[in-house]
Amino acid sequence: MRNHTRYDRNNVYMYKMRNSPLKKQKLSPEAAKAKAERDLRYAKSPARRAKKADSQAQRRAAKKNGRSIEGMDFDHRTNRFVSVATNRGNRGEGTKKEGNNNYKVTRRNG
Repeated sequence: MRNHTRYDRNNVYMYKMRNSPLKKQKLSPEAAKAKAERDLRYAKSPARRAKKADSQAQRRAAKKNGRSIEGMDFDHRTNRFVSVATNRGNRGEGTKKEGNNNYKVTRRNG
């Protein structure tokens, strides 16, 4: 039996599941598949991958230094850890301003 929590390029299981936690919109199967493909392309974009890698490195460094960062995300705008809710909504300003490549990740050595 297949694991229905993973994304499969041929079949978009999470959007086909009746009570999926990821099914937040009522979309037709075609629209759901198109959205899943768009979301995957965005997640794999060079800018997004760089931010994800940087965020993971920041988390590892913070944990190594003994910081408690549970429930927090690294904010690439302010370069510090903030609550998930604060980071998601761009501090109440919405996400249009922060889209595209407005926040670049600089490579850190070490």
